[in-house]
Amino acid sequence: AALAVANIVKTSLGPVGLDKMLVDDIGDVLITNDGATILKSLEVEHPAARVLVDLANLQDQEVGDGTTSVVIIASELLRRGNDLVKNGIHPTTIISGYRTALKAAVSYIKKEMVVNVSTLGDEHLINAAKTSMSSKIIGKESDFFSKLAVDAVKSVKMNATAADVAGYDAMGSSGSAEAAVVVPNGKQRYKYPLSAIHILKAHGKSSMDSHLIGGGFAINAMRAAQGMPTFVESSEGNCVKIAMLDMNLQRHRMGMGVQVIVKDPAEIERIKKREMDITRERIRKIIDAGARVVLTTKGVDDLCMKYFVEAGIICARRCNREDLKRLAKATGGRVVTTMADMEGNETFDPDCLGGCDSVREVRIGDGEMLYVYGCKGHGASTIVLRGANEYMLDEMDRALHDSLCVVKRMLESNTLVPGGGAAEAALSVYLDDYANTIESREQMVIQEYADALLVIPKTLAVNAAKDASELVAKLRSNHAKGQHSEDEADAALKFTGLNLIDGTIRDNLVAGVVEPAISKIKSLRFATEAAITILRIDDRITLNDSKGLA
Repeated sequence: AALAVANIVKTSLGPVGLDKMLVDDIGDVLITNDGATILKSLEVEHPAARVLVDLANLQDQEVGDGTTSVVIIASELLRRGNDLVKNGIHPTTIISGYRTALKAAVSYIKKEMVVNVSTLGDEHLINAAKTSMSSKIIGKESDFFSKLAVDAVKSVKMNATAADVAGYDAMGSSGSAEAAVVVPNGKQRYKYPLSAIHILKAHGKSSMDSHLIGGGFAINAMRAAQGMPTFVESSEGNCVKIAMLDMNLQRHRMGMGVQVIVKDPAEIERIKKREMDITRERIRKIIDAGARVVLTTKGVDDLCMKYFVEAGIICARRCNREDLKRLAKATGGRVVTTMADMEGNETFDPDCLGGCDSVREVRIGDGEMLYVYGCKGHGASTIVLRGANEYMLDEMDRALHDSLCVVKRMLESNTLVPGGGAAEAALSVYLDDYANTIESREQMVIQEYADALLVIPKTLAVNAAKDASELVAKLRSNHAKGQHSEDEADAALKFTGLNLIDGTIRDNLVAGVVEPAISKIKSLRFATEAAITILRIDDRITLNDSKGLA
């Protein structure tokens, strides 16, 4: 079952991988070649195959990219482990052999393959983003989108706290790529929170019309009434204040079950007038606090709209709550859920207002959006994606998410390894030699592990319609020469990888096909752990209802 799951995603690996069309019961269509998305959409019943689906999700959360390759490696390790069990080797031997091989592989990557780029130039970041995008729908426009991704991640740069640095170091000590990064005392580390990058999708125009609003925020909402201004700008050094509300701005109504007995008809008018006054007082408090833009997740009725129009304030209703939370973070404000204070009176705290340079309503595609420029809080950016239809926009969103994750990892860890099957081929040659130094029966297991890693270059070549056997043989001979030769000139052969367009081999570090080291190390670690988890199981017992057991 686990092999069947891997076979589904196998053909979508690499820059010339194919897409999958997933159709659900209702007939909704999803077109993608992102491993994690494909596996998430499948309804996998088999418990062992579920392990692989969880594995892809884990890789997606931890690294963001490399979900397809991690599933393929895990399934190949399982297949070879199963063959070894059939040949009479005990699963415990296989498990300890896999663990030994993993340890040797990770230490080799760190010692030999990792290229430490202490101050990463944009060139390496763009190359890593391009490598991540090459297999996706936006691969053809990777020059444009990789620059977009790098600019977006850099625009949300924040100083890392002591806890973040400790987290990086802990990851390093557990064998991650950060261990290779030596940070002098007193040097500031940075973090790049991807949650601060907001991605908005809008129909129309071509994908090349997508753009980044640096230090700004776009929210999918429009003015509630035509009489409101289309833009507000800061004046005389005062920034534009934004109120973000999670409550109704509608005429005050009596609570359910409250009865008022009125004897004089004039009293009814006074009650109505008071209800309107309560609403007016609320809005007056928001306006007096200095708000010039009001965004709410709930409704705004005509009565309230009138006051906002008179005050020249932009008001938008039915905004997405998640978007407002992000905007609050970006502008340094807070989302207000109630105006009641501790004493039971209604007040509006001016500290809850966010600040920005200007807010403007812009027509995009079929509708309008509010653009917030020059946010005063922590870094925030918005990428507005344009595309022909829903499927394309969704796939662009997924591809961009993978690239943003890769750029973030590169910036935080400062290390990279060559891609295009280079790391796997180098590890395969190294582990073959390493296996010969082991005198126990684990030697066979480590050799199988070395062969299993070649599944990545083989699959890449097959998907590109090239001769896999010949290319992998050339790749291995180059790596063997690089590892065994004393000549300095041959040392760079360890970066040899596949060129799938021409069907040749080349130095992938020079060609700019690079990945974050942490991605490679984590995918090996996760794949091995998943294979071990399944190999440990020798029997499946289906439990019936407890009454039946009694």
